[in-house]
Amino acid sequence: MSTISETSRGLVAERLAEDLRDDILSGRLQPGARLGEVALAERFSVSRGPVRAALNLLSEAGIVTIVPNSGARVRELSRADARALYEVRAALEGEAAMLAASRANGETAARFAALLDQHASEVAAHPEGAYLQGAGDRDFHLVIARMAENPLLLRYLAGELYPQLSLLRVKHRNVTGRGAKALHEHKRIAEAIADGDAEVAGLLMRRHIRNSWTALEAQLSEHVGEGE
Repeated sequence: MSTISETSRGLVAERLAEDLRDDILSGRLQPGARLGEVALAERFSVSRGPVRAALNLLSEAGIVTIVPNSGARVRELSRADARALYEVRAALEGEAAMLAASRANGETAARFAALLDQHASEVAAHPEGAYLQGAGDRDFHLVIARMAENPLLLRYLAGELYPQLSLLRVKHRNVTGRGAKALHEHKRIAEAIADGDAEVAGLLMRRHIRNSWTALEAQLSEHVGEGE
C-alpha cells in the first residue's frame, strides 16, 4: 500500500512540476517571483508534500532557486550564469551534432528540409526578430539532440540546459533576435549532418552557439552585473 501511495505522490509532484514549469517558461511567473508552498498547495488543492517535491524537481532543472529558511523563487539568471550556460551549450550541442552526423541516414536531409522550410517562412516575416521555433519536433536543436541517440546527452540538454535557456529568454524577451542569420547557420549545420560530416557539423554548431552568445551579450541590459 505504501508503495502505491508513494508512486501516487510522485506522479502528483511531477504533474505540479510540469504545470509550474509551463508558468515559469511562459513568463506567467517572472524571475524572482516567490513560490510559497502554502499558496501553491491551496492553488492545486494538494498537501505541501507534493508541492515541495515539485519545487525540488524544478530546482534540479535549474529554473527554481531554493534558499534554506527563505523558500523558493523563480531563478534569476545573471550575465555570468548566461555565459556559463552558453559555454556548456556549445560543448554539448557540438557533440550532439557530431553524433547526429554519424547516425545520419537517407531520410535525414528531407527531415531537415521540411523543418527549415517551415522556419524560413516564419523568419521571412520578421528577419531580425527572435527565432521562435516552437517546441518538440519544431525545435531544430532538440531534433538534433534526439538524432544523436545518446540518452544521457539528451537528458542534460532537454532536462536541464534548455529549460534554463528558456528562462533566460523570458528575462530578456525584448532582445533582438538574429532571425535570418541564425536560419542560414542552421541550414549549414543541417547539410553537414545530412552529409555525415561529423567534424564539420560539430564545428559549425559550436560556431553557431558562440554567435548566438555574442549577439545576446551585446544586447543584455547594461544594469545586469557580472554577479547579479
